[in-house]
Amino acid sequence: MVSILDQELDFRFLVGAPLHGMKAFIATNQLEPFDKVANAVALATSPVVRALVDPEGAMRDILDLDKVSFSVWFISHGGTRVSIKRMWDPIAYALGFIDCDKISARCMLTIFSFFATKTEASVLRMLNGSPDERLNGPIAKYIKENGGRFHLRWGCREVLYDRTSEGKTYVTGLVMTKATEKQIVKADAYVAACDVPGIHRLLPKPWREWEFFDNIYKLLGVPVVTVQLRFNGWVTEMQDLEASRQLQRAVGLDNLLYSADADFSCFADLALTSPEDYFKEGEGSLIQAVLTPGDPYMPLSNEQVVKNVHEQVLRLFPSANELEMTWSSVVKIGQSLYREAPGMDLFRPDQKTPVSNFFLSGSYTKQDYIDSMEGATLSGRQTSARINEVGPFLHDLRHKVAKTKSEASPGSATDELTFV
Repeated sequence: MVSILDQELDFRFLVGAPLHGMKAFIATNQLEPFDKVANAVALATSPVVRALVDPEGAMRDILDLDKVSFSVWFISHGGTRVSIKRMWDPIAYALGFIDCDKISARCMLTIFSFFATKTEASVLRMLNGSPDERLNGPIAKYIKENGGRFHLRWGCREVLYDRTSEGKTYVTGLVMTKATEKQIVKADAYVAACDVPGIHRLLPKPWREWEFFDNIYKLLGVPVVTVQLRFNGWVTEMQDLEASRQLQRAVGLDNLLYSADADFSCFADLALTSPEDYFKEGEGSLIQAVLTPGDPYMPLSNEQVVKNVHEQVLRLFPSANELEMTWSSVVKIGQSLYREAPGMDLFRPDQKTPVSNFFLSGSYTKQDYIDSMEGATLSGRQTSARINEVGPFLHDLRHKVAKTKSEASPGSATDELTFV
């Protein structure tokens, strides 16, 4: 269930996709009857219908719509501007941090196709604590238990590369530094698992001679600002004033919330949704709000950002006017997700690159989902498959390089590589 304050888009139903989605849109109180009908017409004439019987064919149709914005596509298929403002803009902001006029139709329709074909896609799940403990922690533990290592204090300063006698470019090592220390790390295969700003910094500038790598620089990140506000009561508890003032138990809206009437379209009370780490006895709500678009807030001081968000929280929840804000935090990210604007999908790179032993991972790379944690996971799986595909070549490359070095410097070559 998605809550938009006093309005809901409730997918709970006796049966799953696609019927639970049809019920949700018919029963929602977010739209007037005319807008619901217009919505139904637009979605009924979309590739989402084809996805019910031919998911791969539907995905091809959806990719072809990357060149237009969702607003252009939606209105051309009978949708209304009211539906965009009240329902789809908040969802677009939550998905890609930009509105329906600026986001690609591919991005939105990709999500719709998953909702139509997979019942679990409409289930919102929140971590019960901090991402470091509940998400990254278990992954790191698994990697270390299977022989992997993390060198978080080391930074990659340069990608070293050479060419084989056949003219194929390959990476020879990574220049790593930590304070005044420096070393070159060598491996059979190199995977750059970065976000868009990270890969821009990492790639050697001469590689832009390849269109493959040059296209990556056409992808730009979206600014986003995340704000947390702690209160001495329960902000989203609007029914029971007395309960909202006690601090022994968490009360209020235990859900991911959206609003078309605030600069933060997506927010939640983490003390309710993720209580393991964020509920603290003697303290109240911890509202986390994502400001999208973040551009207007980037030049503002943290104090002004907090003031603006605090005022908007109180407008949405007038019953919280008597509560005191006891703590705040502001995090600004200049480039977060890549801007999924119309026409940008063309520039997303494959995980396999023109450099024979250098691979890419990250949600910005080519995969059938949007720029997100799920997209990043899918890209990682695809990277693994790409490496396996060229396994014999990598084996041959290793021995060819070792032989070349041995011939160039007799007695100094080694067949042993360093892995991280």
